[in-house]
Amino acid sequence: MGRGHIAIPRFGIRLRSPPPRVNHISSMVKTATPEGKNISYPLGDEAEDGGPAYSGNRVMVVVDSSLDSEGALEWALTHTVQSHQDCIVLLHVIKPFDKDGAEHSGKFNLRAHEVLHSMRNMCRSRRPSVKVEVATVEGEKKGQVIVEEAKRQRVSLLVLGQRRRPAMWQLVRRLWTRKRQRRLGMVEYCIQNASCMAIAMRRKSRKLGGYLITTKRHKNFWLLA
Repeated sequence: MGRGHIAIPRFGIRLRSPPPRVNHISSMVKTATPEGKNISYPLGDEAEDGGPAYSGNRVMVVVDSSLDSEGALEWALTHTVQSHQDCIVLLHVIKPFDKDGAEHSGKFNLRAHEVLHSMRNMCRSRRPSVKVEVATVEGEKKGQVIVEEAKRQRVSLLVLGQRRRPAMWQLVRRLWTRKRQRRLGMVEYCIQNASCMAIAMRRKSRKLGGYLITTKRHKNFWLLA
């Protein structure tokens, strides 16, 4: 199977064009002050005036410093966006800090800035014509935060990296869920509750190549691309 956009139709994914947006932003980081107010500041070059509304795909990728999110972003850049009408939204979720943890909060905000800056550079090198927006959001329940932000941003597709769990961990989880009501993990929660199409993925292996894709209809489907 060749690389490109052919993988999307095979899963029946239709990326809907979002409603027109007034602001045309190349990149923006949002964070919170100790008083709990949300503030925004540019990450690199910032558009000074409004541009044309997005008419292409608007794809959100959840990112952090892991290789899983890097692989998810690589897949999204390869399969979901291509032209200047498309937009990638990089979302980084951090846990909130109280006033006593202001120093740690500053360090985490700096780390979030570094992660987003690195991921944005990857987008620009792989897809120079595609618009990029970045955001940092605080929240205790990561899955709920992601779902709410994806809805607020009106994205047409949500992409998440999925970690490969050890066999022992999977066995313990199965035994645990037999005794208690099953709780959705963060990735599965996003897939089941997102208002848009949501895809979780991880690399199959270096030897075999490709990705394992999970959606509402497919679980660990091997995509050789």
